[in-house]
Amino acid sequence: MLKQVFVRGVKRRFHLPKPFETWRNAPKEKAECVVIGAGIVGLAVARELSLKGKEVLVLDSAPTFGTAASSRNSEVIHAGIYYPSNSLKARFCVRGRKLLYHYCSQRGIPHNQIGKLIVATGTSEIPKLNQLFNRGIQNGVENLRMLDASEAIKMEPELHCVKALLSPASGILDSHSLMLSLVGEAETNGATFSYNTAVIGGHLEGNQMVLHVCETKTLTNWDGNTPLQPDLLLMPIIVVNSSGLSALTLAKRFHGLNTAIIPPAYYARGSYFILSNANSTRHPPFKHLIYPVPEEGGLGVHVTLDLDGQLKFGPDVEWIPHVPDKTNFLNKFDYSVSVDRVARFYPEIRKYYPNLKDGSLIPGYAGIRPKLHGPGQSACDFVIQGEDIHGVGGLVNLFGIESPGLTSSMAIAEYVAALLLGG
Repeated sequence: MLKQVFVRGVKRRFHLPKPFETWRNAPKEKAECVVIGAGIVGLAVARELSLKGKEVLVLDSAPTFGTAASSRNSEVIHAGIYYPSNSLKARFCVRGRKLLYHYCSQRGIPHNQIGKLIVATGTSEIPKLNQLFNRGIQNGVENLRMLDASEAIKMEPELHCVKALLSPASGILDSHSLMLSLVGEAETNGATFSYNTAVIGGHLEGNQMVLHVCETKTLTNWDGNTPLQPDLLLMPIIVVNSSGLSALTLAKRFHGLNTAIIPPAYYARGSYFILSNANSTRHPPFKHLIYPVPEEGGLGVHVTLDLDGQLKFGPDVEWIPHVPDKTNFLNKFDYSVSVDRVARFYPEIRKYYPNLKDGSLIPGYAGIRPKLHGPGQSACDFVIQGEDIHGVGGLVNLFGIESPGLTSSMAIAEYVAALLLGG
């Protein structure tokens, strides 16, 4: 069956797949704004759009908000040091950090600007540290300072390094409290949340993306091969695909969208181990975040403290070779932490924490990062595609929103709202 679509004055013809006849039988509902995904970024977008007076509906296949990457990360507020100048990551991290500290302070969300030391543990790493310092300055990060070994060790007596970069602007926060606040504020401004509700695809009608929606329990019984049939066709004016781990998979199921502009998907599991010493919470060996120089695929196995003083080490990088669509849609990733991986943690941590005792690390938790680059490839920027890229009015796709996604969340929301509403 052929359908004509006019996009930005250009007539396009494409073949609708055979299931279209079945789609047409599904009931239809209209909506003003739909945000797909109730992670930290989706919640920030929903809040921002609702503050702009829009009627927002947030859909998520999980039973509640923030069940994927938003609740399985380091809970660090990054300063904006690592990312190439003028990249979206650099811009959004610096802007988002300021917005986040202000928001947390105004609303009483637990957070602490404890600062970070990025450490060179050998002379060969000093050039990389200098590069990070210069990049941070270019990105507008305030109060960065290079420290020699004695200065750094005076701040952190358990630390081993030959040089360190001090970032006073870095910190930690309670991500669940942040998300709870964003949900509450969005709801106060009229937003509606529908959990256990999966968006499984969509198709173009005119220049409008019609979403295919079903209950999560329907998806649970899916064999992964049979064409998925929607329970409902939702017809929003605005669609923000902020579905995190499944964003790329979902976009490829938007029939009529040019799949050539959708980047390939990669996934990396990152495991965390917790310091188990009886006194580690009352008297943790470190008071600052401690990061090694970055490694391929991540920022290295670093030291993170939570607001209760619990010390965590991680994440590492474990590439996941193949992820079925069902795993993506239902977040059925393997989040277990293999005890065997701890053998790789000890030598990495002892480069900067030589007094770490054998047997003191216990498995903590794991998270999955949505990557736009694979092993051995250069790191990618965030990808945010609006009508100017794909030609579909009212649709914004957010791809590869990994670290510093939490820090950048409110800045991304600002950007998306401006992209959709102007201003």
